[in-house]
Amino acid sequence: MTSTEDVKKGTTTIGLVCKDGVVMATEKRATMGTLIAHKTTQKLFKIDDNIGLTVAGVVGDAQTLARYITAEVELYKLKRGQPMTVRSGATLTSNILAGSRFYPYWVGLILGGMDKDGGHVYALDMVGGAIPDDYVTTGSGSPYVYGVLEDHFQKDLSVSDGVDLAVRALHAAMKRDSASGDGYTVATITADGFTFVDDKEIQKRLAKLKLSP
Repeated sequence: MTSTEDVKKGTTTIGLVCKDGVVMATEKRATMGTLIAHKTTQKLFKIDDNIGLTVAGVVGDAQTLARYITAEVELYKLKRGQPMTVRSGATLTSNILAGSRFYPYWVGLILGGMDKDGGHVYALDMVGGAIPDDYVTTGSGSPYVYGVLEDHFQKDLSVSDGVDLAVRALHAAMKRDSASGDGYTVATITADGFTFVDDKEIQKRLAKLKLSP
């Protein structure tokens, strides 16, 4: 994730659909060219109790979009008396991005969550393309993540196993991609809502998987 107008997506983000929910994860490093600009960057946002968003790209654009989408989802809930579906959230985000194509948001997004039809993740590009999949990764670390996911992902993964897989995939990216690093942010979205996984739990899982911190 970049912190200036450099638009290289120096980041690693992940979204996984599991049998009982969705797992979303990112690392925390923000780069400015070859400089590590920040080590505690937020790249995973709670949009609602049932929807999350990961961001890669320019920090200002990412933060603006997260606020914009959160507000629109909250307005929808107030007007309709029910949460927005994940598909509708992806369509909303796609329309926002497509409407700004002449002055685009320099971002790559993953929007994921749970609704009455189960778990979903969507990859969204900077001009509004929205593609659903069982698993998605964005950013400069994504080739390393896809290598792990192609080998280990299964459609019947539990959310707990999905957290392990996301941590394993992030670890691989952080070992080989210089623009990714400085810690893990992981969240689960289930029928019980949106929950961030605490750092102590992530460290336990790293030890269980025999991965160095």
